[in-house]
Amino acid sequence: MENRRIRIGIIGGGLAGASIANSLSRIPSIAIDVFEAAPEFSERGAAVGLALPSQRALQELLEDAKETLRKAQSVPIASSRFMLGSGPHAGTVVVDFGDAEKFGAPELIVHRASLLRELLAPLPESILHPNKKMISIVKTDAGVKVYFADGTDYEFDAVIGADGVFGTVRDHVLADEAKQYSASPAGFWDCRVLVPFEKAKAVLGEDLFKLDRQYGWAGDGAFLLHDVLENGTVVHCVISAVEHESPPDRKHKLTREFLNKTLANWLDGPIASGIIDLVLEQDDPRGYSEWEHKATPTYARGRVCIMGDAAHASTPFQAAGAGQAFEDGMILSALLGHISSPDDIEAAFKVYDEVRRPRCQRVIDSSRGTGLIMCGRSEAGLDPEKILQAVAPRWDFLNLDLKSYVQEAVQKLDERLGA
Repeated sequence: MENRRIRIGIIGGGLAGASIANSLSRIPSIAIDVFEAAPEFSERGAAVGLALPSQRALQELLEDAKETLRKAQSVPIASSRFMLGSGPHAGTVVVDFGDAEKFGAPELIVHRASLLRELLAPLPESILHPNKKMISIVKTDAGVKVYFADGTDYEFDAVIGADGVFGTVRDHVLADEAKQYSASPAGFWDCRVLVPFEKAKAVLGEDLFKLDRQYGWAGDGAFLLHDVLENGTVVHCVISAVEHESPPDRKHKLTREFLNKTLANWLDGPIASGIIDLVLEQDDPRGYSEWEHKATPTYARGRVCIMGDAAHASTPFQAAGAGQAFEDGMILSALLGHISSPDDIEAAFKVYDEVRRPRCQRVIDSSRGTGLIMCGRSEAGLDPEKILQAVAPRWDFLNLDLKSYVQEAVQKLDERLGA
């Protein structure tokens, strides 16, 4: 028994599940299987920005992260430029986040679906199981048994839940407290659209596309963003807005009347009318409520843990969600690769929870606060200088020495195991 491989089931085949699968698959003492509820492995959402801390965490998970990102047609951006899109200073540059190391601005923009494709590519098809909707997890004498809607079940030494903000593994981990700590509206909604580069340039203006740059536009009650994807051939446009009441189904039907009302104080500015036109060109345009986990008492229970959005769903305003999932995977892989027996899994998961939960909660709270600043709902209002003072330091805590962070976690595990 001591010599057999530790069996780990990963529930969820998005960026979080696929990234940790890459890392765990390289540990000889571990065998994994990845389960996805959908008929195929896929990612909702158009793009993800990867600042330097996020890229470094991904490098800890993959054999060659740079090559993976290249194959995913990631776009290195010249800078992330923060503008005002409404109010008396509309068109003003608040700051050019050219110093990615200092400001945590995205240095790479990549299409989520393309990144997932490249993360899945190295994994053997035999361990990838689509169309597997999990319905329950049961503790057994040997570990945990996972039951699926198609009538199948699998037994593992441990389970990692990477099944998203409304995932069922979270319910198992939190047990009687699951409802109390379920995801809730964050106070914003967003919509996204991908348009051909030349189309976006014609509608939004050539001056905005002289360099591959991400533009964020702050204004009254909303934040707009556009950047380039797929080697500069596609433009990703986003409207995020303050949400006063979340619809029961989380969806906003987007009409010109609705968007003009939402962005009423933007329409005389430089960007809103063009973004509205581009958003409305898609079939059945919809906006979606942004939900978050405002608090979570634990990320682990016995031999089951949660990671990524299943553990700490957040708003997107600090572009840190994917990076935090990669950090989760980095710490979990280090801890699981350090143990020699399934009997040590529970201790490893407890250390993971201890190390990761405070940091992830800080990201959730900071991102929500950043969204309020960007939507003109903070004390800074729409004053360029006050906004700069408010947002500039908000990324500082995301930079950390990853190797020391991993060493700290492994040391905590050794102390817990009495090594």
